[in-house]
Amino acid sequence: MSDEPEPVEFSISDELDLHTFRPADVGELVPDYIGLCLEKKILRVRIIHGKGIGTLRETVHALLKKDPRVQTFRLGDATEGGWGATVAWLNEGP
Repeated sequence: MSDEPEPVEFSISDELDLHTFRPADVGELVPDYIGLCLEKKILRVRIIHGKGIGTLRETVHALLKKDPRVQTFRLGDATEGGWGATVAWLNEGP
């Protein structure tokens, strides 16, 4: 039995949390959900990726760094249970 969570779909409100998605899906999901957030005029996005260290965080940061829709991002505070998060601010676009 794996400790990896099953992927879960949910509606976007004022924040996006990716902690319910498998790390293998992040490369596709981060860009897709940034697009959905922008469609809904959501410009502040929180992405939960683990305890702030490791491959998943590095993957998320690499995706945010090269995405022109991302204005800036920073490592956020830990959430309940000690999980790390990154907060990204998005460009509003044309």
